Amino acid sequence: MLDVNPLILAVDRFADRLRAAPESRLRRGAAAEALALARELALLAQRVEDPAREPLAMPDAGVFAVADQVMVAGRDLAQALHHAKTPPGGEPDGAVKRVEAAEERAFG
Repeated sequence: MLDVNPLILAVDRFADRLRAAPESRLRRGAAAEALALARELALLAQRVEDPAREPLAMPDAGVFAVADQVMVAGRDLAQALHHAKTPPGGEPDGAVKRVEAAEERAFG
């Protein structure tokens, strides 16, 4: 089983920063960056769980919901990776780097 704790910590940290951010910061691009990440993490999780199934797209629930979307998608991916025998290109280290890069783009 893969160690997914670094991914969970990175996702939680980014989600906490999003929750603490003022609305103006979210609207200036942090929310869009976070939503793109949440969609990417959700897609990865779906591919790990069932590569043959057509993935579902994560909707845009607004700037105040994006922190929860990042957290849920990230934890879904962590859970899928934790139970996967051979993750198809979704190793936790790569996902952590994606989260950290998105956080950097969102908050500088």
